[in-house]
Amino acid sequence: MAGAPVDLAGQMMQFITITPKTALAVAGIGFLGGTLSGFLGSGGAFVMTPAMMALGVPGISAVSSNLAHKFGKAMVGARKHSKMGNVDAKLGICMIIFLLLGVRLAVFLQKYIFASMGKTGSNLYISIVFVILLTGLSLFILRDLARSRSGGNNKGSTGTLKLAKKMSQIKIPPMVHFKVANIKISLWFPALVALATGWLAGTVGVGGFIGVPAMIYLLGIPTTVAAGTELFLAIFSGAFGSFQYALSGFVDIRLVLLLYLGSLLGLHIGANATRMVHETKIKLVMAIVIGMSAVSRAFAVPKYLNDLNYVSLSQTAAKVCDIAADITLFGGASVGAILILWYVARYRFGLGKQAQELESVGFAESSGH
Repeated sequence: MAGAPVDLAGQMMQFITITPKTALAVAGIGFLGGTLSGFLGSGGAFVMTPAMMALGVPGISAVSSNLAHKFGKAMVGARKHSKMGNVDAKLGICMIIFLLLGVRLAVFLQKYIFASMGKTGSNLYISIVFVILLTGLSLFILRDLARSRSGGNNKGSTGTLKLAKKMSQIKIPPMVHFKVANIKISLWFPALVALATGWLAGTVGVGGFIGVPAMIYLLGIPTTVAAGTELFLAIFSGAFGSFQYALSGFVDIRLVLLLYLGSLLGLHIGANATRMVHETKIKLVMAIVIGMSAVSRAFAVPKYLNDLNYVSLSQTAAKVCDIAADITLFGGASVGAILILWYVARYRFGLGKQAQELESVGFAESSGH
């Protein structure tokens, strides 16, 4: 894998040279991604895929290596959720075929773009998908936060229930009852969700940030079951997607191992932090990270267009776009990680201070007696 694999066009695609500095950077990317993923439940790939591209990794290789990395994490997460009864196996099995079809379509399109337009064309395609989807998701989260602060949660929940109820009333056979998810719905709706999730996973390396909300808001599945079932599906999308890419030599096992090295520690920190932080703060961190990732890819688009001779940029302008893309990406991820650590430190300090105050009150009372 560390050599020079041949792509579909018969050309040699060089992986980046792994120096000690590069290895440390990739492990650091894994740590940031793992921390954010553990804290947010999803979101690591928003940082890891673009960050590897910023280091010079071809986008298609960054996506495929991230899929291989995601496969292992999904196995661990799905097992934990299964023990808690949060995985609807029947729903997952019904969705797998369409999920894999979505992944296969994405891999086919990615390979075609890489073969016809090269590394730059592939990077442009991935970046455009990131910009569109992450911008929409960030705005959705910010709107949700605004509603919660203005006391509009109940209205939002009612709207969500109405939408899911309307979907369940569309009687297109076969109608299937899913016991764990506690829904009865046309099989075609979970199939469409699975197809979109698989396509997105094969395109940018992650599909859960579309799959989970779709299960909740469109299908009416409880949040915990949606998250657990998506992790179950991620095992198959990660394994199948990385295998499909590996057949053409796009998976760099060195990157996968370095991502694991950093993300396992980050996942532990992020997951523990969720117990100490309010849900609104989690959403705030998610909006910042996702929004800045979208801005980063938006800055990268003009340079890719310039490299493909679709637009004409001066060397200075191209350099500015490059720097701006790196600053917004790593800056947003760093701000997110710092906020997580700050929330944890404030929580722990608050508990320590509270314990000291209780101890002082107890001492005063005993002295009074």
